[in-house]
Amino acid sequence: MKRALGLLPAVFLLLISGLYGAESPYVTGRIVDIQQKAHTKVLYYLVNTPITRDDPYFEIQLQVKDKIYTGEYAPRHAADLLPEAWKPDAEVKVRLEKHTMFLKRPDGEALEFGITRHIAAPAAPQAPPSAPPQK
Repeated sequence: MKRALGLLPAVFLLLISGLYGAESPYVTGRIVDIQQKAHTKVLYYLVNTPITRDDPYFEIQLQVKDKIYTGEYAPRHAADLLPEAWKPDAEVKVRLEKHTMFLKRPDGEALEFGITRHIAAPAAPQAPPSAPPQK
């Protein structure tokens, strides 16, 4: 009996730790816009003239249900590109977390985008009601 009571907290902790390891599932999102941009960084000044370097990054706007998320991805190399299939109105699988979103590439790997902002998606325009038939 004492052995069973001593084992109970260990089993409880094991079950609780398994809950923290669960990942949120991937959902389907739609790409609204995707752009390649650059952050300009000042390296140093030479006789009051800034010497700068451009660090390229990709900015993506993704609609998931009723929200539009804007995220940034900085590639490891300046020549790296995003998959060709990622164009506006394309559907992608996305996993959302608090400050990041993971977009699944066509080859199955995921790219991590930092979420910079999110807004409510605009409501779809509705057709005006038709006029009643006249006699």
